[in-house]
Amino acid sequence: MRPIACVILPTYNESENIEAVIRGIFEQREKIKTHELYVLVVDDNSPDGTEKIVSFLQNKYYNLYIISEEKQGLGDAYKKGIEYALKRFEPDLIIQMDADGQHDPDSIPVFISLINNGFSLVVGSRFAQGGGTPYFSIIQKIYSLFGNWLIRLFGGIPRIRDCTSGFKCIKADLIKKCSFDFISTNGYSFQSSFLFELIKNGAEVIEVPIIFSNRLAGETKLSAKDRLNFLLNLIKLRFSHSEELIKFCFVGASGIIVNLGVYITLTRLFYVILEIASPIGIECSIITNFFLNNAWTFKKRKNRSHIIKKMLKFHIVAGIAGIINYSIVLSLVYIFGLYDLIAICIGIIIATLINYGLNSMWTWKHKHEEETISDTEL
Repeated sequence: MRPIACVILPTYNESENIEAVIRGIFEQREKIKTHELYVLVVDDNSPDGTEKIVSFLQNKYYNLYIISEEKQGLGDAYKKGIEYALKRFEPDLIIQMDADGQHDPDSIPVFISLINNGFSLVVGSRFAQGGGTPYFSIIQKIYSLFGNWLIRLFGGIPRIRDCTSGFKCIKADLIKKCSFDFISTNGYSFQSSFLFELIKNGAEVIEVPIIFSNRLAGETKLSAKDRLNFLLNLIKLRFSHSEELIKFCFVGASGIIVNLGVYITLTRLFYVILEIASPIGIECSIITNFFLNNAWTFKKRKNRSHIIKKMLKFHIVAGIAGIINYSIVLSLVYIFGLYDLIAICIGIIIATLINYGLNSMWTWKHKHEEETISDTEL
């Protein structure tokens, strides 16, 4: 028996679209020689009869399945569908796809072919060269592009153009490495959280350009609440590396000791003025922090940059944070009259947060073997 590729279709009130989408998916079977195609519909108890239509179509398509649940949103539907498929069908591949007709089923054989050629994650990309969103308004395009830029910035995955795509093909073995406990299930923030988790677990990624079509019928389910949850999830993405963050804080604490030690030695023993002693203390902590972070905090990162280049980046970041630190210290001491040691501690805490965020997504960013296939190769 051939391995299974299971398409997960989350639905809510898609009675006008679901038959055409399912038919389009199963029409791809003749083009796929390596996998058996299954479709799993995850319906959020649609009141418009979506479930009844799918149940009727099961008489025609023997690899069509449906499960129902109380309406909890897109992320929860995907989570339940993926977990059900992995347990029930033991598939080789999981394919995410919208049920509104905006994703072209003709891309499915291309996705599977790329997986067969060594990739573990294929992303249908609206923003790769050759892709497009012809039915987006200017506001929609700006919002989507800006949202993807924020995800790349906060998630440390700068080379993937479409981080919110809902059209993906994923190796099941890769999904099994992921923790759904971390992944946000609130609305459309699920897509960026899931992508981040897949990449964190070693996904070999390729983007394939797609044209994002207009809905066949019905209205979008994207709400203002989804947009708010998306923004809140960005913070979670940035600080998701809890182990790294803890280590970085320990290194930062050692930097505090170095910084204060040098400062106290210079000011109390050698009577060096604050304006000179403080930046010297900061510089000493920068050097010790770099070597500790390189050897310990970010040791697992697949970053092949030369140590001199990383040290230069670290120094630039630390310099930015150091200037902010220095400005805070002077402001707190001379404007607010705060005791100098307290002011330095406050400056160090703020500088540490800035240091972690910038170094995580620049100095020691993951080197993912991401590629993009152009439309001329399809």
